[in-house]
Amino acid sequence: MSGLIALLDDVAAIAKVAAASVDDVIGQATKASAKAAGAVIDDAAVTPKYVHGFEAKRELPIIWRITKGSLRNKLLFLLPAGLLLSNFAPWAIAPLLMLGGAYLCFEGAEKVAYVLGWSQGHEDHPHKETTISDPAALEEEKAVGAIKTDFILSAEIMTISLAAIPVSNFWMEAATLAAVAVMITVAVYGSVALIVKMDDLGLAMANHGRLSLTRNLGGGLVKAMPGFLRLLTVVGTAAMLWVGGSIIVHGLEELGFAAPAHIIHDVAAAVGHTVPEGWTGAVEWFVKAAIDGVLGLILGMILIPLGEKIVTPLWRKVFSK
Repeated sequence: MSGLIALLDDVAAIAKVAAASVDDVIGQATKASAKAAGAVIDDAAVTPKYVHGFEAKRELPIIWRITKGSLRNKLLFLLPAGLLLSNFAPWAIAPLLMLGGAYLCFEGAEKVAYVLGWSQGHEDHPHKETTISDPAALEEEKAVGAIKTDFILSAEIMTISLAAIPVSNFWMEAATLAAVAVMITVAVYGSVALIVKMDDLGLAMANHGRLSLTRNLGGGLVKAMPGFLRLLTVVGTAAMLWVGGSIIVHGLEELGFAAPAHIIHDVAAAVGHTVPEGWTGAVEWFVKAAIDGVLGLILGMILIPLGEKIVTPLWRKVFSK
């Protein structure tokens, strides 16, 4: 009897440790996911365009296919690569993170430059206007293109998240990265599904609602969605520039060039001291984010010629059919 009680005590202790480990994994995954906010918002802003123009009944199946491709990108390819880097080449994480940050700056700046008429953006793609009459072939092309784009954004997300995970053992890092992959994928593509179907919901409410309030709400949803999508694009662009600039500044600090980070900190602290005490932290954060975003925009503008004239053509040549 005493042996059984001792065994049950051991089982209870193991269960407590396991529960604590799960809490640690979820907590670390949540914090790491927050660090990747810019790439996550951009992912959510980019994806709806891949289902634009399809029949309503095909939108969710396409999103589900892209979701599965995103999970495959993160769990089968990027997670093992991240663990190998963390355990065998940790010195490479900061440069790779800075490379991802530079890409975010380039993408964000290219969108700004396109709006201002300073850049062609992606309008110069020689195959952009190719028309595909077969709906199945078009769906295939769009899904494959979305999964390729997701791979780049997922690589940024996983690298940023890996850098944000506290030093721990191999299995804790693996579990945390896997949790990040699942949480972010569900959040991004669940949000995309809601966004894509919101206008259909609004239309159904406007046409079939029994109450005038329901019909008015439905009509308001339909009218509001184009503006919301534009707002999401603006927020995604700003987040990319902010996160990209922040990654570059932090990476320079890790590599021994701490002056930019110290200057930004001092400026933010000086501005923070000019407002009432309860607002100091929020103002300091906003000033730092704004400076990081401006630096990201400047770096991105510098990178636009390199990206459009060299990197993008090479990418298209390698991955084109």
